[in-house]
Amino acid sequence: MPGLLTFLNLIILTSTSIFFIILGTSSFREKEFRAVWISFGSLSGNAIVWTIFILAPASFETINILVILTLGLFGVMSLSRFFPDKSFERNVSNIEQYDERDNMFARNNIQHHPELMETYYEMRPEKKSIDKQIHSKPEFGEKEQLFHDSYTAPCFEAAFEYLERSIPLSNGDVAKKVKTIHPKKFCRTIIEFAKFNGACDVSFIKLKSHHYYSHKGRHAHHWGDKIEQTDKTAIVIVVPMRVNMIKKGPTSSVLQESAQKYVEAAKISNILANYIRLFGYPARAHNDGNYDTLCVPAAVESGLGELGRMGILMHRVHGPCVRLALVTTPLELPDSPLPPPRYMGEFCKICKKCADNCPSGSICQDDEPTSRNVRHWSILQEQCFSYWKTIGSDCGLCISVCPYTKPNTLIHKFVRFYISRNAINQKIALFMDDFLYGREKEIPKTNPDNIFQ
Repeated sequence: MPGLLTFLNLIILTSTSIFFIILGTSSFREKEFRAVWISFGSLSGNAIVWTIFILAPASFETINILVILTLGLFGVMSLSRFFPDKSFERNVSNIEQYDERDNMFARNNIQHHPELMETYYEMRPEKKSIDKQIHSKPEFGEKEQLFHDSYTAPCFEAAFEYLERSIPLSNGDVAKKVKTIHPKKFCRTIIEFAKFNGACDVSFIKLKSHHYYSHKGRHAHHWGDKIEQTDKTAIVIVVPMRVNMIKKGPTSSVLQESAQKYVEAAKISNILANYIRLFGYPARAHNDGNYDTLCVPAAVESGLGELGRMGILMHRVHGPCVRLALVTTPLELPDSPLPPPRYMGEFCKICKKCADNCPSGSICQDDEPTSRNVRHWSILQEQCFSYWKTIGSDCGLCISVCPYTKPNTLIHKFVRFYISRNAINQKIALFMDDFLYGREKEIPKTNPDNIFQ
């Protein structure tokens, strides 16, 4: 028995030491220095404990055996997948469509069109007072905003102007000759082509009415037009954002990264839509400022992730640190076979880190409320957008502090797998995330020296 105990102790000492070394090294590369100190402090403490067991006299055998058995039982329990609560599955059968005119971007734009303002506030009189306050705040790029930078503000403005100018590329002429396709091979090529152009994930879903806005609202020339819902299939495109940029939230770095990834998503979706049109089938890209569809419900229901507490997609790998675009087509293509990762929604129930850190108090602290005949998380968009206009950035602090906003390294892949197994693991993982990285993030008062790094 002593020889076997010594061997087991050495195995545990070696494996746990490797874990702490990987964690500390990964944290150093991510510049998470609190986690670095804790990791290497834990490495030292762990080495002392198991060295004592290895060198301890026979009187310690019983304690040693109990510790090893406890660790073994804990390991087995950690691998068990068990989520007894099925209440997080949403019934979307009676959901009401969302009107793009109610979106905060649309409501901010109508201040430049008095006739549209009059029409809208006759329709939604309860929104007039709060919108008036928001309209009085400086617009993005103006020097009165907290994180304004005179040299880099034109960068995101140029990106969004490019998006506006690229809108005609979202739709176009369809090849006169229709080519016969094999649906599965065609879908496989679409996925590979989208990833080749910069997407990290792609899925397919049969379109339903709630995936569409009911009416257009973003641009004055077609404001209020009812949206046609003739397409059959949506291709959901996911583009990852750089974690190191988002971690600088809510400074201008987040706005620059967000704008750049919206450009990338638009580029991919426009090219992909044209690719489909070259086969003789209509296709329309939906990207920032140019949506007929709601990307998040389509992405969630296609299995790419779960709806997070902050009201956006929690991607199964990159968490909320992504941007989305869609391509829709009347061509019927097979649905994505991905099972939805519902455990991510369960993690959002207990985490609340985004809500605790939200500087505008826009994120719900409670369980999912019901609106539009479906239970789902959504933010108080007026409070959120008002804060954006105050600071001159799209904040991103909620994304920044999310435990899923981590680089896709070995250690974080392990943690994501660990979280996916059961509710107890999720509580342990949340405790460790708070311990290693802190529960609350201090909001910087100025932009970083290098906004783009």
